[in-house]
Amino acid sequence: MSLSAAVLSAVGSSPSPSPTPSAPTVPSLREAHESATNAAGWVEENWSTWLAIGLRVLLIVVIAVVLRAVVRRAISKFIERMNRRTGTSGGTALSGLLVNAERRRQRSEAIGSVLRSVASFLILGTAALMVLGTFQINLAPLLASAGVAGVAIGFGARNLVTDFLSGVFMILEDQYGVGDSIDAGVASGEVIEVGLRVTKLRGVDGEIWYVRNGEVKRIGNLSQGWSTAGVDVTVRSDENLDKVKETLTAVGERMSKEEPWNEMLWGPIEILGLDSVLLDSMVVRVSAKTMPGKSLTVERELRWRIKRAFDAAGIAIVGGATVPLEGAPAADPTAGVAAPSAYASTVSPQSIAASPIPPPSTSK
Repeated sequence: MSLSAAVLSAVGSSPSPSPTPSAPTVPSLREAHESATNAAGWVEENWSTWLAIGLRVLLIVVIAVVLRAVVRRAISKFIERMNRRTGTSGGTALSGLLVNAERRRQRSEAIGSVLRSVASFLILGTAALMVLGTFQINLAPLLASAGVAGVAIGFGARNLVTDFLSGVFMILEDQYGVGDSIDAGVASGEVIEVGLRVTKLRGVDGEIWYVRNGEVKRIGNLSQGWSTAGVDVTVRSDENLDKVKETLTAVGERMSKEEPWNEMLWGPIEILGLDSVLLDSMVVRVSAKTMPGKSLTVERELRWRIKRAFDAAGIAIVGGATVPLEGAPAADPTAGVAAPSAYASTVSPQSIAASPIPPPSTSK
């Protein structure tokens, strides 16, 4: 009895053999049928919701794409019609110079680009929010984050926003365009490119200036309307005014009849009269209305012709230093020279009296 108990205890205390790896359980046919039935039931319960969501998203996308295309086409048609109306509204030379073909094209492209970008952003942004709302996504945190991000970007890029808005209003108001000569304060020259953020100018010496639209506080357009050419002719005070006026009138008439000056001059050359009268000279003002941007050219040619006509008529043009009148005594060239100083000579009594007293000698 004790022997069998010992044998049993020894067998019970011996280590148990390691378990063998179990083979993967294969679901039975019944379990597979139940899983398929459950999946089919779940799909059957939710397919209508999925279909409704899919159709709603597809409808939103289709409407957004079609509306965007229609709006962009309408904007393009409007810009083309406005461009055509501007080109055919005036048949005068002035209207043709105010808005040339390149300027109309670039202005139309800029306005159309801005309007199309704004329309696309609004339509596609609204469609994206509607799609997110279709999926039962809470849009309140998204809108709040977008608002905070917009405020932060607005503060950080306020100069960029200022440049963009200034460019938009500049183009809409047609303040200047390609080919215009403008004075923008910070720079001046001919406009070679107009952008929403930067305007590119070519200066008088050929340099190119990149002017930010937000930096421009005032604009002086020298190419709109007409320009004024003004020449001041300074003659001696004893000249015959009738002779001066007759010579200037003849110069103006000849210049108005010659090409290409007859196209640059949009009015007769007028002698406005005496602009100032001094003791030894007087200034006669000559003015003319010219094509925009051609005032300097007309002024140079007018000065050239006036000088040649005055030389032929024996009329002296005064300028710079004062010219003495005929018959007046010549000025003494030594009148403005100061008298020599007594201290210039080292042996003069004044120089000896002013010289310092030498110190006494201490040597014995």
